[in-house]
Amino acid sequence: MFCLQKNFLSNVQCKNGHFVCDDCHQTEAYDYIENYCKNSLETDPAKLINALLQNPKIKMHGPEHHFLVPAVLLTCYYNYIGKSNLTAEKLTLAKNRAMNILGGFCGFYGSCGAGIGTGIFMSIIQNSTPLSTNEWKLSNLITSCSLETIAKHGGPRCCKRDSFLAIEVAVKFLKKHL
Repeated sequence: MFCLQKNFLSNVQCKNGHFVCDDCHQTEAYDYIENYCKNSLETDPAKLINALLQNPKIKMHGPEHHFLVPAVLLTCYYNYIGKSNLTAEKLTLAKNRAMNILGGFCGFYGSCGAGIGTGIFMSIIQNSTPLSTNEWKLSNLITSCSLETIAKHGGPRCCKRDSFLAIEVAVKFLKKHL
């Protein structure tokens, strides 16, 4: 397969051999999500994700959901605790981390990017590193709880559904652990 910018192998294509690489698919949506969240004062993750999903740049399926989940959670979290001045910096960090999760990760690697997004969120608010103790634990635990809920729902993949499930798990997790 080839893109206008580079050659690479692709696991997903239509019956006519067409495809859109992850870079082209997610860039516009990632930028939209980041800019919208930077300017949002919302504290309710359900309201924020529903508002974001009204934009056609965010498709039902795609790698933009890997950033959508931590972006929504970070925005609402920092607005809720009165530290919205940190949101822009934290969104950039989450965006950079989420871009490492490939499209189709759920089916090819066994971990839904929306579920992983909850771990990105937790690691950022806890300033977790690979050498952290409790922060590391919480980041992995929220991810495992999200992935379990998503897995129990069953396939096939639905990025939009899984984003809602991941956010719901994250809200309950925060109430219980923080």
